[in-house]
This record gives sequence, structure tokens and C-alpha cells, in this order.
Amino acid sequence: MSSADKGLRKVEVRLKWDPSPFGEPPRHLDIVAATYSADDPQGRPVYVVAYDSRSPDGTINMTRHSQTGQGFGFVEVMVLELDRLASSFGRVVVGVVIHQDRGRRTFGDIENAAVLVAEKYTELLADDFAQVADSTATTIAEFARNGSGEWELHEMIRGFDSAPPAFAMEMGAIRPT
Repeated sequence: MSSADKGLRKVEVRLKWDPSPFGEPPRHLDIVAATYSADDPQGRPVYVVAYDSRSPDGTINMTRHSQTGQGFGFVEVMVLELDRLASSFGRVVVGVVIHQDRGRRTFGDIENAAVLVAEKYTELLADDFAQVADSTATTIAEFARNGSGEWELHEMIRGFDSAPPAFAMEMGAIRPT
């Protein structure tokens, strides 16, 4: 929770991974966020934000994007301004997906991959994808409004065997336990 129990306001999701070894095709990972209405929080997403898009109201967008993993530190960053999201939204699910255009790759195939969720200088969640090593996509976190209408973070590491378009549609569904 952020300052004075006002809920989460503006968070960053940061992603990093090592580039492919010389001579191999690039490894391309993406952060994906799906928004859900307060009336149907487990239904179809109202909209999805990924590398080539932003939310219609500008509250969720990519500030850094990499198709190769090249660079220092976190090479892909998505900003979620939760405090600016309309009250009609009750849930946002964030995940990471590996592009499968050059053969099947899982998180176990990607070296030094990690994700960090932070609000200002406070680390809220960090993960290295070890528990989803056999997956091609994973959810990371769920942001949901509590009874007071404030945003809270719930860790939601769940692996999927999906390519980007399918993952965006299934990432927020409740999965049987």
C-alpha cells in the first residue's frame, strides 16, 4: 500500500532479459495489461495495452520498449496511472508474453529475465520467472479496487502456453485450482 493508505496511485512494471547469443534470432518479450470493468471483473477485457498501443485515456502506456533485450537494466517499462482510471474499471491484470514467431521459447530459455513492479522508489513485487520456466506467457500482478475504491496489488504469477493475441484474451480469466 502506498502513502497514508490511499491505495496505489502510479506504478511501473519493468522488464529485463538478456539479448540472444550472437547468430540467434532476437528474443522478444512484452509487457501486457488488460483492463476489466467493475461490473464484470473476470469477463472480457475492456481494452488491452501492449507494445504497440496505449489506453484510450492515456492512463496506461509503454514508456520504454525493446524487441531484443539490448540495453542496461530494465529495457521495457509500462506505467499504470491507477489513480486516473475511471471508476468504471475495477481490475487490471498485467503479464509478460514471449513472441513465438521464430520457434517456441519459454521463460526457461530466456537468460536473466526479471520483472519488477514499483511505486516511486518502493518495490512492490519482483520475480525471475523461475516458477513459470516452462511457460510462454505469465500473469504477474492483479490490481483491484478494494471496498473503499482504492487500488491494491495482488501477486498473480500464473504460467500460460500462449502466444500474444490469445494470452491477452485469457490472462484475466479465473483458472480452476
